[in-house]
Amino acid sequence: MFNFLKRNSDNLPDFWRTYENKFQQKTVDEIDKNRFIVLDTETTGFDYENDRILCIGALALHDNKIEIKNGFEVFLIQEVYGKESVKIHGILKNTKRPKITEIEALELFLDYIGNSIIIAHHTFFDITMLNNALLRNGLPKLKNRLLDTSTLYKKTIIKSNLLSKKNSYTLDDLADKFSISKKDRHTAMGDSYITAILFLKIVSKLKEKKEITLKYLFK
Repeated sequence: MFNFLKRNSDNLPDFWRTYENKFQQKTVDEIDKNRFIVLDTETTGFDYENDRILCIGALALHDNKIEIKNGFEVFLIQEVYGKESVKIHGILKNTKRPKITEIEALELFLDYIGNSIIIAHHTFFDITMLNNALLRNGLPKLKNRLLDTSTLYKKTIIKSNLLSKKNSYTLDDLADKFSISKKDRHTAMGDSYITAILFLKIVSKLKEKKEITLKYLFK
């Protein structure tokens, strides 16, 4: 619908302007008073340019509570199909599951996230895939602040454990570490739920050492 739009502010659709205007609101530094969106994407592969998003799953998190009943999940029409990735996410090309276009999914997603802080595990991948989808449709990149649970976990490791610290931790690594059930793993909504629980456990562990603020999470 909006493929013809250029990233000129005069040509941006109303739903983008509505999303953008929400960032005029000031954020506070108390973690519990902020709204977070924990998200995951399932894709046809790991190529940022050629692969596409198959599903976006997200959960809102506020005041240490996961708003499960207010979750977000959309499946996209598959213009690109990766047979190998089906073995991981199980999303088949020809199913009766309702699917929408990329631009429709983006419009719904922007309305859901607003100016919330985005959390994901290995955030760079999901955000790059989403930003590329936005750019394909003539829209700017996401404006939200970002947190990565893989990076946040490293803040919980005390100095005596630095020798065993890894450069990167998989979601499976940390789910096992914190005894989080991996039911529905490799589904967008399932991974969002695991990541949301992981985030709460990491924050709780950090609070054992000292009082922390949002600013500390972004250091």
